[in-house]
Parts: sequence; C-alpha cells; structure tokens
Amino acid sequence: MIDKTVASVEDAVAGIKDGATVMIGGFGRAGQPVELIDALIAQGAGDLTIVNNNAGNGDTGLAALLATKRVRKIICSFPRQSDSWVFDGLYRAGEIELELVPQGNLAERIRAAGAGIGAFFTPTGVGTRLAEGKETRTIDGREYVLEYPIKADVALISGLKADRWGNVVYRETARNFGPIMATAATTSVVQVDEIVELGAIDPETVVTPGIFVDRVVAVGERPWLHEGAFVGGVTIEGAPLQATKEGAK
Repeated sequence: MIDKTVASVEDAVAGIKDGATVMIGGFGRAGQPVELIDALIAQGAGDLTIVNNNAGNGDTGLAALLATKRVRKIICSFPRQSDSWVFDGLYRAGEIELELVPQGNLAERIRAAGAGIGAFFTPTGVGTRLAEGKETRTIDGREYVLEYPIKADVALISGLKADRWGNVVYRETARNFGPIMATAATTSVVQVDEIVELGAIDPETVVTPGIFVDRVVAVGERPWLHEGAFVGGVTIEGAPLQATKEGAK
C-alpha cells in the first residue's frame, strides 16, 4: 500500500544533512512552509544552501532559519525588501553568500532540473554583471546567455490538501514555486492543511502528482495565512503589515 504520510513535521525533515541544498517554496509569506522550516531549525542541519524566491520576511519562517547562521548560501531573486533585515545583516557582515538570479531564470532553472534539461539559453541577464563568466551565443540575431539547472537534495513545500499517495493541490497564489520544486529535488516534502481520502481530490485539479512527492504531513488549517499575505513590502488581501501569526489573528 502506498502511503507517503508521516506523523509529524519532525519526521518530515528527518535525514536532512549538513551541506544539503534545500529548496523552500513561497513568494514572500504566500506558500511558505513555515512549520517545516521551524522543524528544520529544530533538527539542526547546517552549512545549508537555500533556494527561494526571496531571503525571508521579518523574523519568522525562512528569516528565522537564516538567523540561526546555519545557511551558508542563498540562491534567490529578491534578497532585499523592507522587512529582510535578517538577511541584510548577515550579508553585510559577510556571513552568508548570495547568488542573485532573475526570477524568470530562477523558475526556469528549477523547472529545467525537474525536466532533465542539461542547460538552456536565455536573453535575461545579457550585458549585465549576472552574465559575467558565462557562455553567450547569438541566435537569430539576438544574444543569449547559458544557464544551468538548479537541483536540490530536499524541497520543502506548502500545499492545501493531499492524499496518502502524495497528490497535492494548492491554495491560489500559494502554489507559486511548489510544483517545479517538487520535480527538482531528490526528496520532496509537502506540508498541507489536511490529508484527505483517496478519490476526494478531483484528478483534474491535481497540480503536483504523487510521483514527485516523497513525504506528506498535515499541519492543520492555518487561517492566519489565508487572511492575506505580505509580499515585498506590500500588504495584500487585508493582511497586516507584519505578517506574523500574532499579527494576522
């Protein structure tokens, strides 16, 4: 019998090793697997490389992980925002390495890893410092730069519902990087509000098929996340300025 559910977030992150590359879903707070991140903090793995859209918000979630100083490097598109003071302090102190990747390139590099694509040419970044030292090629009169896939040992993802086979559906924009990260990691771990019976999810609505998921854990409904999201210094859907559990109640 196929059953990818685990009993706790602690079990979900078990085995993540020092030096691992960990993809973390989310666009700001939207879709960030906060409970899995907290479990990873408690688990203690260090010397990590984190792949995420940005570099943490406030003092919770990814920012809390960075604050432990167990992240060696972060690969992201938006490292600096109005509330990214944890990353900002670490970077200025030379305590964390940054690989800045344009958002479209980040998404495509992750997708390429999951699709088995060896590399691809893109016009994004041509003529900038981001293209320095990289192979370029003129194709049909336009210059392109060669980019390589981003793979991970582990992906930590937040979904809305899943069944025991690992089929996952997401809530609106919380979907963001989750589907492609699930395909690009050796081990994909998904936290969801609830685990439902087989057949309760319409196959036509499944976004991440269970073949790409290794572990699923239910963390319960989190209404404080559904009241809005804080993204890049902008409050949307009525969320408070500080997007914390306390502030969103």
